[in-house]
Amino acid sequence: MTQSPAFIWTIIVLLGIGTFLIRFSFLGLIGDRELPGWVLKMLRYTPVAVLPGMAAPMVLWPAATDGQPDPARLAAASATIIVGIWTKNVLASIGAGLVTLYAMMYLLG
Repeated sequence: MTQSPAFIWTIIVLLGIGTFLIRFSFLGLIGDRELPGWVLKMLRYTPVAVLPGMAAPMVLWPAATDGQPDPARLAAASATIIVGIWTKNVLASIGAGLVTLYAMMYLLG
């Protein structure tokens, strides 16, 4: 599939405009106005919502197994969640997931 350079540049410019408008809606329009408490409370959970959203596809449909669920990755994700809830420590939960992943990959071959 070959597209013309004008088509590709049109898509790039449109995506740039869309990205600018999305960011401007928060930074330009809201700017330094005071936000309601419930909005600030919800914004605090944004990183907590983004990270699992990025990691879930790699756990459930990993490219290394051609999209098939892998017991090692599922166990590592479970260990990460359990240690994170138990200790409330990010580094401990990452370490537990890392150790579990490599231990399971070694044991399962």
